Amino acid sequence: MTTSTPWLSPAELRAWLGLVAVAELLPAQLDSQLQRDATLTHFEYQVLAMLSEAPDHVLRMSALAQRTNATLPRLSHVVKRLEDRGLVRRAPCADDRRATNAHLTPAGWDLVVATAPGHVRTARELVVDALTAAQVAELETITRALLGRLDPEGRLTPPLDGDTAG
Repeated sequence: MTTSTPWLSPAELRAWLGLVAVAELLPAQLDSQLQRDATLTHFEYQVLAMLSEAPDHVLRMSALAQRTNATLPRLSHVVKRLEDRGLVRRAPCADDRRATNAHLTPAGWDLVVATAPGHVRTARELVVDALTAAQVAELETITRALLGRLDPEGRLTPPLDGDTAG
């Protein structure tokens, strides 16, 4: 037995296609700025940023994979590139020798600190400054609703209190 597909209305289709276009265009713009300013991909920057926000700038690789929505093999490959640049180092976890920790090095910290202002400027230019304060609030509401479906465990959902760094 087949069920009828509830096709999108013209307004829903416009909204959907707009979201798809943003999802396609925004990552390339973020990568472009980060490549220019720091020779980093957006994902590499996210890895460094998550480590910069962690206590003592250290996370287990499994926790870092969760926070960056990466598979362990992908994360391991990227962390190896960052290690080769002296930005991250890996070491066995003191509490569990089977686990590996990623440590942000002083050079990695310095790069995040130097790169963050340009990244925030780009986020403002491309997204935040294009919206009114009311639209920013609406965007937060919309993204929380979508993340509730896409990320039900809340791994990538920002905290409600706004305690996040750029």
